[in-house]
Amino acid sequence: MMQSLIEIWFRWVHEWGYGGVVVLMAMESSIFPVPSELVVPPAAILAAQGGRMTVLGVIVAGTFGSWLGAAITYWTALWVGRPVVMRFGKYFFMPPQKVERAERFMHRYEGGGIFFARLLPVIRHLISIPAGIIRMGFVKFSVLTVVGSALWCWVLAVLGQKVGRQLDPQQMMALQQGKGVDLTHLIHAVKLEAVWIVGAVAVVCVLYFLALRLTEKKRP
Repeated sequence: MMQSLIEIWFRWVHEWGYGGVVVLMAMESSIFPVPSELVVPPAAILAAQGGRMTVLGVIVAGTFGSWLGAAITYWTALWVGRPVVMRFGKYFFMPPQKVERAERFMHRYEGGGIFFARLLPVIRHLISIPAGIIRMGFVKFSVLTVVGSALWCWVLAVLGQKVGRQLDPQQMMALQQGKGVDLTHLIHAVKLEAVWIVGAVAVVCVLYFLALRLTEKKRP
């Protein structure tokens, strides 16, 4: 089933261009489990070959899609409230345990947490819920979401360009035509390269949260 979904997502990016990137990244930033690592890198590979998209355009489209999905989730959580989210969230890939984890993250790190949450798996697509529940300022939420999402999309675009240079001419031609693409090979290559980038991002996040922990005031 996942393989079929990946093929559908790739076809959206190939046929819809920026629109496909926006839709998929909006889904990724809401409650739908669409891995951004399988959206932006293939789009960046296509863009790097001089097609109808540019790498900068892919980053902008990915950032806008991320903000759009996050904004929809924010306003939905603000409107329905915490009791409804906790009761019915499990039917929309949001079990209470995950929501509570995102709430703890939000209360602990506040504004900085919104920014760094865009770089972290699991938390990334859930952080908008507690932000909406506690009625965080939407402008502040939007700015932090856009900056964090832009950084993440840039990282993924660079990753895509690197993976694209490893493809042989036959694989690249299949990718451009959207036919006969070896998605298994492409996914493996993206995951292999992503390990180092995601690891570096994780180190930065750990250092940031450690600094917050060491500098926070002691509570009586």
